[in-house]
Amino acid sequence: MTLGEIKELLDADVIVGEEKLAMEVKAAFAADLMSDVLSFAKPGSILLTGLTNPLVIRTADTMDLLAIVFVRGKRPLAEAVELATQKGIPLLATRFIMFETCGRLYKDGIRGSITKAGES
Repeated sequence: MTLGEIKELLDADVIVGEEKLAMEVKAAFAADLMSDVLSFAKPGSILLTGLTNPLVIRTADTMDLLAIVFVRGKRPLAEAVELATQKGIPLLATRFIMFETCGRLYKDGIRGSITKAGES
């Protein structure tokens, strides 16, 4: 599934990264704890989160995540948008809660970075 298809599925707005909507996405990781992202997310996934600060962008960059989708109608802080632009990380925002966002993506073929904690 492409990031553009995810945008449509989630009725999401593109905040930055319109030029990367053709990228392929196979996996996602959902968390509001960046320590969980650092421990469990796999490179090449997208991140679903409600956190909006620059730490989210730095974490995604460190973990080589493809994009970030902000859930619950959240919008990233201006500093986060600026950093994502510099790092080339697409940012999307959806009004769906995290549970609904995950369910929609899973139903359409996106899988989790891991299936159980402790698995690779």
